[in-house]
Amino acid sequence: MSEVTARVVLAEDGVLLREGLIQVLGRFGFTVVDAVGDAEQLITSVGTHEPDLVITDIKMPPDFHDEGLRAAVRLRRMRPGLPVVVLSQYVQEAYAADLIGTGDGVGYLLKDRVADIAEFVAALRTVLAGGTVVDPEVVRRLLHRPRDPLAGLSPREREVLALIAEGRSNSSIAGALFVSETAIGKHVGNILAKLGLPPTDDTNRRVMAVLTYLGARP
Repeated sequence: MSEVTARVVLAEDGVLLREGLIQVLGRFGFTVVDAVGDAEQLITSVGTHEPDLVITDIKMPPDFHDEGLRAAVRLRRMRPGLPVVVLSQYVQEAYAADLIGTGDGVGYLLKDRVADIAEFVAALRTVLAGGTVVDPEVVRRLLHRPRDPLAGLSPREREVLALIAEGRSNSSIAGALFVSETAIGKHVGNILAKLGLPPTDDTNRRVMAVLTYLGARP
């Protein structure tokens, strides 16, 4: 990728930081083709502009939790190989592992630990070239975190399990997620298999899956 033709979609809800990043990126040969303030706009913008690189904050509207990181994981699954760099003030362990697990060409940088602009730009170039850049603190946290029984579930399977925990039927979940009931049935089957809940005559596997989910929540 040429240093003067890297097209970027930037997602950052803070106006001042967003404008500052646009200026910095422009100085180093990146072209910001769109700058948005929330995760849904990010998904739409990437589909419209097909950028060479996505840079996104993690906490964005509406809940300021991990919307940007979840969007990054979703984009990587929609467009495998799309270079994505997430910026954060903290380590969101579950989705950080999901993002890193999508393959090469990703970055997870902690804002407070980026020493200088040159280091930041070098990290972007590495990700653009197909490399992976992860802050050492993120690596340390991932290596030392307790085993998550839900770690093997995809983001969509976690959504389905959360709705099961609310007592919803497959048809109700299908309506909430705007997918077919058949698709939900497949997700439920995958969830039960990944949680190691084989069919038995004396155990309600959906109840056991909910108990596992509730026990894994922070």
